[in-house]
Amino acid sequence: MKIDARQLHLRHAGAGAHARAALRLEALNVDAGEQVAVIGPSGAGKTTLLQALACAMRPHEGTLALEGRDPWRLPAAELRRLRARLFLAPQVPPLPPRQRVVTAVLAGRLPAQGLLASLASLVYPSDIPGAWAALESFDLGDKLFERVDRLSGGERQRVSLARALVSPASLWLADEPLSALDPTRARSSLSALTAQARERGATLVASLHQVDLALEQFPRVIGLRDGALAFDLPAAEVTPQRLARLYAQHEDELQHAAEPADLRPDDQSAAARPGARCR
Repeated sequence: MKIDARQLHLRHAGAGAHARAALRLEALNVDAGEQVAVIGPSGAGKTTLLQALACAMRPHEGTLALEGRDPWRLPAAELRRLRARLFLAPQVPPLPPRQRVVTAVLAGRLPAQGLLASLASLVYPSDIPGAWAALESFDLGDKLFERVDRLSGGERQRVSLARALVSPASLWLADEPLSALDPTRARSSLSALTAQARERGATLVASLHQVDLALEQFPRVIGLRDGALAFDLPAAEVTPQRLARLYAQHEDELQHAAEPADLRPDDQSAAARPGARCR
């Protein structure tokens, strides 16, 4: 799915009419099938950008076009069909605790299903092999029939990513999808996600706290700071000097993000980790 944003300004709900926009983008273009990492310190506007691309936040100024169409000018029925082609994996996945993992994964198909098919899938999962294959991509095949509340924080994040693999979406948006994963698991999960996006021809935009993985696994990296675009470059051109400017006054986040020996446990929930708040 192609993305084209011009003079895009967004304010958070409840912000006054004269409040400074949380996100101010002069221009952003992403071609269909492209993979883009978004980095920057806390409060930079990364989550706001993904919410805008997911059509969850309406711009206060400017335009956003997905496949050449402004979502907010579409009739309600067409907007619903467009949203069915968008997949957003939030940092803390909203998975019902008593739900089985297989049902949670297949919920990725709900936006494109009718009411009867959705209800039937709650009683008996419609595609158990498909759910298992998606989970196996993230080394979770053995959790197929577990209850969600028995999973660690990192496992829940990987279940959320597995949803993308069964969804009909052509735009995948991942908001800090590795925040509860240890470095080894984070690298393998991100590799699986990018490989599956390439195989399906899906556009992938992911905000990442792990700068080293962003530079390693994405050909294009966007840096946000204070709600504005600091740079939009091929990964090979993102120098230590650029990163130092991007994370100025937030050097602890850059060091933490690039720390290869960081042994954060996979079962630590994202909400409990310092610095894991929405960005």
